[in-house]
Amino acid sequence: MEILETHRCHGGTLGIYRHDSTATACPMRFSLFLPPQAAQGKVPVLYFLSGLTCTEENFTFKAGAYRHAAELGVAIVVCDTSPRGDDVPDAEGYDIGKGAGFYLDATHEPWAKNYHMESYVTQDLPALIAAEFPQIDTKRAGIFGHSMGGHGALTLFFRHRHLYKSVSALAPICSPTQCAWGDKIFPAYLGLDHSEWKKHDATLLVATAENVPTILIDQGRADQFLATNLRPDLFEAACHKHEVPLTLRYHEGYDHSYYFIQTFIDDHLDHHMQYLA
Repeated sequence: MEILETHRCHGGTLGIYRHDSTATACPMRFSLFLPPQAAQGKVPVLYFLSGLTCTEENFTFKAGAYRHAAELGVAIVVCDTSPRGDDVPDAEGYDIGKGAGFYLDATHEPWAKNYHMESYVTQDLPALIAAEFPQIDTKRAGIFGHSMGGHGALTLFFRHRHLYKSVSALAPICSPTQCAWGDKIFPAYLGLDHSEWKKHDATLLVATAENVPTILIDQGRADQFLATNLRPDLFEAACHKHEVPLTLRYHEGYDHSYYFIQTFIDDHLDHHMQYLA
């Protein structure tokens, strides 16, 4: 693992790191905020998954999460959204290829070699955190994300229940099998078998849920993607049907941007600490 940057931040430490990933077969970057409490003992950890076109930098620099994370004593890990590099396949458009890994393991070419973001987030990255940062209690982990990353947080939470004690999302893609983004990436990454698509749809995965803590979702009503690609209404209906606890909050005037994330990020940290403290 290579240390690219370290900065003092709200009494803790923010670092930017690079390491070689087995899952993606290329170097990957991530940021890690360690709160001041990590100097005295182990702290819980939150994994944040970002949206389309983002890298680890967007949340790290724009979300304004670290002041409250320092108060609560929780570490935050933010990874990239896809593999990177000259030898990594890409495509035209912002919603497939680099910056658009969709937190699944691709099985079809040309994506199958590198685009294994599910394995990266649930295997490679936690193993590295456990090995390199003994200050972190990896058994007290939560996951959250925004947009495509909200999709990732919800689906990985349901698919890997043993890894995470809490989950939340901001403006997540809730049912990619029923939106234009899913219609584009699923055939490319997974092929034409719709049964494989369904394994990565949070609205459908709700039916498999057991012993789920309350899920928090915040959604802006002025979000330009709300009606076409996000569809929290479908997720809400599924949670109601299967008696999965959900707090879905709509906010007038808020869009899809990081200004929206900044506004409600403290609430999400508080939500997770109910289960991680």
